[in-house]
Amino acid sequence: MVLVRDGERTVLTMSNDYQGDVKEFAIVVPVPVVLQEGQIHVGEKVVIDRLDAFSAPRLVEYFDADPCAPAYAELRYMTADAAPPPSAAARERAKSLGVTIEASYTVGEYDILILSAKESDGLEKWLVESGYRLPKGASAALAPYIRQGLKFFVAKVNLAEQAKTGFTYLRPLQMAYESPRFMLPIRLGMLNAKGPQDLLVYALTRKGRVECSNYRTVKIPSDVNIPPYVKDDFAHFYRDMFATASRKEGAAVFLEYFWDMGWCDPCAADPLTPEELRKAGVFWLGEEAGRGGVSSVLITRLHVRYDAAGFPEDLTFRETEDRQNFQGRYILQQPFKGSSDCPQAEGYRRSLAERQEKEAQTLASLTGWDLAEIRKHAGMVQPVQVTAPKESWWDRIFK
Repeated sequence: MVLVRDGERTVLTMSNDYQGDVKEFAIVVPVPVVLQEGQIHVGEKVVIDRLDAFSAPRLVEYFDADPCAPAYAELRYMTADAAPPPSAAARERAKSLGVTIEASYTVGEYDILILSAKESDGLEKWLVESGYRLPKGASAALAPYIRQGLKFFVAKVNLAEQAKTGFTYLRPLQMAYESPRFMLPIRLGMLNAKGPQDLLVYALTRKGRVECSNYRTVKIPSDVNIPPYVKDDFAHFYRDMFATASRKEGAAVFLEYFWDMGWCDPCAADPLTPEELRKAGVFWLGEEAGRGGVSSVLITRLHVRYDAAGFPEDLTFRETEDRQNFQGRYILQQPFKGSSDCPQAEGYRRSLAERQEKEAQTLASLTGWDLAEIRKHAGMVQPVQVTAPKESWWDRIFK
């Protein structure tokens, strides 16, 4: 999800990782207002990919100097047309069940309805009769949103329109609206989930960092040294590290990145251009002068793993005044691999063995991996065992 927020204005972009036949895809999203056709748009997946790359947790790599040479270290970074209106019979049937079809549109490859309802049972029945396959418990999940007076954004794929686009994947859906509610509804999505769900939120604001207001927001472990061999399998490392952190913290939302979009030090990927940010929904560009036109855009990357038991409420957010930069950052310290013959070399090897043991223990703690296996894969250096010379009898009296 991309959440662009300033004041009470929100632009929400949803990118769905759907597996299956697109003709069976549909989403039902509670929204605070009846959306007009001009408030709905089909976005570009590449913009979300750019946000992901720019804010992704990353590795940095340092190289030990030759212990026999002057000390220095080398640093490298790894871097719409109107839809056919529902028939009179369909509207009458909806009305008899307490459901009102507030609006209907075709936007890009999506057929969209905006619904309101009086009772969750009536809404569930209408959706089922209209061809939507709802999982068990839908009525109970819909009821809280109806009590709050929310509307329902319902979208399914129009196969004929999709064929015209030439796209083989589902493009993101965007909606712009004004509401005091700064939140993401997640409970409906739990109904057909086969296990815990992962949600990445890229929040774009212009005043400060975004945090969750009804669950704890904690920083992902960062700025730690890990064994250099992790470089070849960073995705595996981060997956297991996040799973371990999630188990330890319980119901929490993790901060993975916060930075000013106008610069980075260094960049995991190039910052987004003003045009890319506009496509992401940033509507205030041009109102302020700044570096590259984007210095008034702050990006907060949040990651949450949730299920029904641990997250009984939808996610609500607030924009703070905190502007302190943060990123998930993991350090690889490559040992010197050349040959050295000087008094300092022995001390270097001793300190290297101690450092590698600490890195191995850190990795085991972060991921839950077996420490013995980590030591084996790390190829840890064994310190040189030096036998002290035998003390002579005169040393005991003359030293």
